[in-house]
Amino acid sequence: MFPDRLCTLRTSKGLTHQDMADMLGITRQAYSNYEAGKREPDHSTLRKLAEFFIVSTDYLLGQDNGKIVPSWATAKDKRDFKKMLEDDDDLMFDGVPIEGEDRQRIKDVLTGLFWEAKQMNKRKKKSDSTNDTKK
Repeated sequence: MFPDRLCTLRTSKGLTHQDMADMLGITRQAYSNYEAGKREPDHSTLRKLAEFFIVSTDYLLGQDNGKIVPSWATAKDKRDFKKMLEDDDDLMFDGVPIEGEDRQRIKDVLTGLFWEAKQMNKRKKKSDSTNDTKK
């Protein structure tokens, strides 16, 4: 479960094994071993991964199917997130329903992208308002 979730999260951000290794301060081979299921990260590395992908360590390890909600999320953000997850009843590709593990992987990717986009929008709004006050 851990290797699959790690790979899904990494590819959802368009990152390579080398990108992840650099971020974690380890070799590319060490990171590749995580995704291949040949090795598990130590607790410190696991926490770095969870923080980077905005998920819980339990989620990464397959002990929890839900992702954590970031501490900066507002009540509106949480409602938007819940609505996004509920609106996937007819998840299809090329007219064919997507089910099972594929459906869960897509939801995982969408969840990560949702929170990443929310965070980027908040930073942009903060930056815009800071620039407006300087004028």
